[in-house]
Amino acid sequence: LPGQNQSCWVSEFILRGFSCDPMSNRILFIAFLLLYLSSVLGNGLIVILICLDVNLHTPMYFFLCILSLLDVGCVTTTVPQMLVHLLAQSQTIAFAGCWLQMYVFGTLGLTECLLFVVMAYDRYVAICYPLRYTVLLSWGLCTRLAAGTWACGFFSSLIHTFSTMRLPYCGPNVVNHYFCEGPSVRSLACTDTHLIAMVDLVISVFMVVVPLSLILASYISIVQAILKIKSTQARCKAFSTCASHLTVVTFFYAPATYIYMRPNSSYSPERDKQISLFYNVFTALLNPVVYSLRNKDIKGAFFKEGPGVEHPVL
Repeated sequence: LPGQNQSCWVSEFILRGFSCDPMSNRILFIAFLLLYLSSVLGNGLIVILICLDVNLHTPMYFFLCILSLLDVGCVTTTVPQMLVHLLAQSQTIAFAGCWLQMYVFGTLGLTECLLFVVMAYDRYVAICYPLRYTVLLSWGLCTRLAAGTWACGFFSSLIHTFSTMRLPYCGPNVVNHYFCEGPSVRSLACTDTHLIAMVDLVISVFMVVVPLSLILASYISIVQAILKIKSTQARCKAFSTCASHLTVVTFFYAPATYIYMRPNSSYSPERDKQISLFYNVFTALLNPVVYSLRNKDIKGAFFKEGPGVEHPVL
């Protein structure tokens, strides 16, 4: 990095992980390996089904496909290295490797934050303007919305990663985490980090608070539209189409908000590791479960029911 003084900066970090006991590490290795494989296979299956089934070539499933790809990327950025460290004697990661891991994970996570807003807008249009769904959400607009979420994720993560990794790290170099997450690495800097914490807070407001506000506004409009439906069956069906999205949003935003928007004084490494594990690994595993169990289209494509399954537009 520009301006880096090699004589006083650490050249690598040590990721402490979860346990120093070899037996516990072997048990954790098996558990996390199964979770990782289940997450990749579950999300990969959703991507394959959406790509192969013509009935799923709609905006809702286009965004769901992107969500599954983001989930696979997030767990692949962190979990394989954690699995290696659970069995290896050395738990080090090079400074550049830490830089890269933080940037890629941040990009994928921030992109996912914005994608949830786009998915909420999709449900808003589908329920509030069902007859104009394909007009308001054309493939051109869907592509631009997807590209916009990626661009914002890349740019915001670059600011977060650069502001964190340009700090002087003179030692110690032991990160009390299983991957290079911003707050955990920043706590090792041998300088005042309040300014960088403020930069992160500003990014969090734009990437967490604003998206959550937009999602909330979308669902207020959706609920108002649903309550006007006279048929109880149609009303339940409308609520059901949004339940999967709301479930996934809750699982993702609740722990992420705690990690990135709480004050530095409440920093707790052990608790942060557990919460990060939830929104990184478990959310990626829950997403395909939630969407497949509650979605007739996905189940129909899996069991090759063909035409006649529920269409996403109400």
